[in-house]
Amino acid sequence: MIEHDGDANKWEAQLRKGCLEMAVLMALCAGRSYGLGILRVLESDSNLVLSEGTIYPILNRLRQEGMVNSEWVEAEAGHPRRYYSLTQKGRARAIQMARTWLDFAAGLNRLAKPLAQEREETA
Repeated sequence: MIEHDGDANKWEAQLRKGCLEMAVLMALCAGRSYGLGILRVLESDSNLVLSEGTIYPILNRLRQEGMVNSEWVEAEAGHPRRYYSLTQKGRARAIQMARTWLDFAAGLNRLAKPLAQEREETA
């Protein structure tokens, strides 16, 4: 089991926070979704657990930047939901972010692999 000290927890929180915009855009690549649906995709597909208070400001900012569109859709039961979808600009940004992330992660993985193996061998 990995133990985290306070500094490691802060670092991990900052790393996750820095990836949220990219994660939201990537979650919308599959098609339009509402806020809670996006939260569920992020949790199930990337282990990112966010609150509604975190996701909606990100979605609003992305909408203001022209990365996503939003529309209210009436539901058969319950309240209407605001659905979000990528614009062309948002899809282009998601593709660029994915490429950059994969290159960056590959480099870090090369650096991290010997350390991870060392930990396994000494554990």
